[in-house]
Amino acid sequence: MSSLLDKRRAGVLLHITSLPGRGECGDLGREAYNFINFLHDAGVSVWQTLPLGMPHGDGSPYQCLSAHAGNPALISLDWLVEKGWLSSHERCAECDSSREAGKSCMLGKAFYGFKSQADAAELKDFQQFCQDKSSWLDDFALFIALRNVFAHRSWNHWPEALKQRDADALKEARHLLAEVLDGIKFEQYVFFRQWHELKAHAGKQGVLLFGDIPIFVSYDSADAWANRQVFKLNQAGEMEVVAGVPPDYFSESGQRWGNPHYDWDYLQKTGFQWWLDRLDSQYEMFDILRIDHFRGLEAAWEIPASEDTAINGKWVRAPGRELLQAIQKTFPALSLVAEDLGIITEEVEALRDDFDLPGMKILQFAFDGNNANPYLPMNYPHNCVVYTGTHDNDTTLGWFEHLNDVEKQRIYDYLGWSSMPMPNVLIYAAMASVANLAVIPMQDVLRLGSADRMNTPGTVEGNWGWRFDWSQLTGDKVDYLSHLIRMFDR
Repeated sequence: MSSLLDKRRAGVLLHITSLPGRGECGDLGREAYNFINFLHDAGVSVWQTLPLGMPHGDGSPYQCLSAHAGNPALISLDWLVEKGWLSSHERCAECDSSREAGKSCMLGKAFYGFKSQADAAELKDFQQFCQDKSSWLDDFALFIALRNVFAHRSWNHWPEALKQRDADALKEARHLLAEVLDGIKFEQYVFFRQWHELKAHAGKQGVLLFGDIPIFVSYDSADAWANRQVFKLNQAGEMEVVAGVPPDYFSESGQRWGNPHYDWDYLQKTGFQWWLDRLDSQYEMFDILRIDHFRGLEAAWEIPASEDTAINGKWVRAPGRELLQAIQKTFPALSLVAEDLGIITEEVEALRDDFDLPGMKILQFAFDGNNANPYLPMNYPHNCVVYTGTHDNDTTLGWFEHLNDVEKQRIYDYLGWSSMPMPNVLIYAAMASVANLAVIPMQDVLRLGSADRMNTPGTVEGNWGWRFDWSQLTGDKVDYLSHLIRMFDR
């Protein structure tokens, strides 16, 4: 286990898009720095975010267009203005038509400004970035450019030559779209520059950045298009099985995610190089990484692509032990956390424990009346991460308000603090527990209800758009958080 996770710490879970600000979603600008300063002042040493990739139209950060690329919507335009690459008044009608079109238009203008205003060192830095990231950036840029040409249709609906990556067709496309490709690469250059500047500030403030890696990638992604051999696809490039999870706490019919499954035989023969490259991109960005749906490294739920739900699937084994050995050898100092929620077997627990990975404990799952419940604080090991809830749960206040009186009384009987309101009582329990890391969603810090939930699994609308406002972070809430951190030595 990395030394970063072997001491008591407190963290806050907040996605970048949930930061306050003028735009339609939070970004890597001034408010991100303000948030880090708030964490530092409160004594919080970990900031956990959701994946930072470029999502599809539904906005889900767990279904991205690339396993490597950052989301251009998170780029701070103010930073570009400060660089002199963009005029603060340089807007047009298209900029105001939608968030995506507006930000894309402004980034396009910034690229022209960069080419005319950047000094020699910055131009060279951009060229070096393109060279260093070429293993994924070249394919990603072409994928995005072609996807725009074909009205955002999935790559399996492109003309056959481009779908099958015919060499001549790709060469012609790169020639015709050369300037567009440079613009897409520039967006990634800016994203990573802004992120690394933010990471440096976090380091100075003693705040670790905690990222999230979805175990699967989207079918409609540069990864599936450019690395077809990595996935279980037929000769036509189509999926015959898709990923998901069987029925569980979150959904009676399970969750049919629709991602392609890995061809683990191919990955193992190639030393898991695709996975190692993916980890390398994320390790550059974060101090700690969570592997989402960790149990998929032991066995994954394969659903026939023809099925509408996840009910009629089966578990298929994966070489997770060999993969983790390769990761451990390549990144010996990497701090990994296993998202071990859902249907967890002894084999999954052994895989987690043999590599000394912290698992997750969710307090909202704890109070079913079973004393052996692994989410009850008395059953925690030190090597775990405790949450009041996650981005997939209701807020703690919303969750509590939907319980009946018997369930509410059971919680207070166990915790013993009958006069303490929700969500404070669950935050207290998390901080007081033996778990090395306690992470509190920002909605719980702010004591918000169900209307401020981030995501409802199994639904496709109304998710991922929540944002907070600094006016909600009153002094008593900050004082309470800081008091618990000091009292419980976090």
